[in-house]
Amino acid sequence: MEKAVKMLKPSSILCVFVLIFSAISVDRAVAEGVTPDEAKQLRDEVREMFYHAFDGYMEHAFPLDELRPLTCTGEDTLGGYALTLIDSLDTLALFGDRERFAASVEWIGKNLHFDINKTVSVFETTIRILGGLLSAHLIASDYATGMGIPSYDNQLLHLAEDLAHRLLPAFDTPTGIPFGSVNLLHGVDENESKITSTAGGGTLTLEFGILSILTNNPVFQQVTKNAVRGIWARRSKLNLVGAHINVFTGEWTQKDAGIGTSIDSFYEYLLKVWWLCCIKGETSLPA
Repeated sequence: MEKAVKMLKPSSILCVFVLIFSAISVDRAVAEGVTPDEAKQLRDEVREMFYHAFDGYMEHAFPLDELRPLTCTGEDTLGGYALTLIDSLDTLALFGDRERFAASVEWIGKNLHFDINKTVSVFETTIRILGGLLSAHLIASDYATGMGIPSYDNQLLHLAEDLAHRLLPAFDTPTGIPFGSVNLLHGVDENESKITSTAGGGTLTLEFGILSILTNNPVFQQVTKNAVRGIWARRSKLNLVGAHINVFTGEWTQKDAGIGTSIDSFYEYLLKVWWLCCIKGETSLPA
C-alpha cells in the first residue's frame, strides 16, 4: 500500500494541472470547425457567464454555501462553509485571475474550519469540498501553474486532511462501503440510513487517493479502495452493479444496472483513478 501511495508524487499531479492550463490557451485549443476568432468569442462568453454567477454569489450570498437566484439571498445547503467559493477556486485559476484566486485562498485559510455540528453528504462533501481544496492547494503551491501564492503555507491541504478525518467514521461498516452521511462533529448518527447509492459509495477514490499521496497517509486511499472492492465484489453475473446497496448486509436494495443516476460516477472514477495510477499495478477491477 505504501509503495502504491508513493508511486504518484505531488509533482506528477501538478503535471495534470499544467497540461490542463496549457490546453485551454487561445492559441492551442480550437475545436474542429471553429475559427480562432469564434473560439475566443465563445471563451469570452463563458468567462462573462462565470463572473456573472460568481460576482452575484459574492455580493448576495457569501459566505453562505449557495445563491438563491430568484430572491438574491444565500442559503447553506451542504455544511455552511462557503461552498460556492471553494467550488470556484479552480475556475478562477483557469481564468488566470490571480488576484481573486489568492484572496479567496487567503480567506478560506483564515476563516474556514470543519469543527461544526453539521451532518453532510459524504459524496457531495468529497467531490466538492475535499476536491476543491486539494486542487486549489496543488495550484497555489507550485509556480509551474502560474498561480503560485508566495505566502501560501499549505493551509488548504491542512483543511482537506482535517475534513477527510471527519468523514472516515462513515467507512466503519461490515462491507467497507460508507454510509451516505456523517456528522462532522459526532460521526455517524445511530439512525442514519444503511442504504447508499453505488455512486455515493464508490466515487471517493480520486480525492482520498490524492490526499494520501500528499500527506503520506495511506488510510484515506485504503478506505476508499475497500469501498470500491466492497461494491465490485457484489456485482452480478453480467459484471454489472446495482444502484443502491445496504452497507451492512451487502444486499442490493435496487438491482437495476445502468450508467445514469446513482451509478454513473462510479464508473467515471474507476477510469480516472486508473489513469492517475493511484492504485499502481491494478489494471483490472479487484475481485
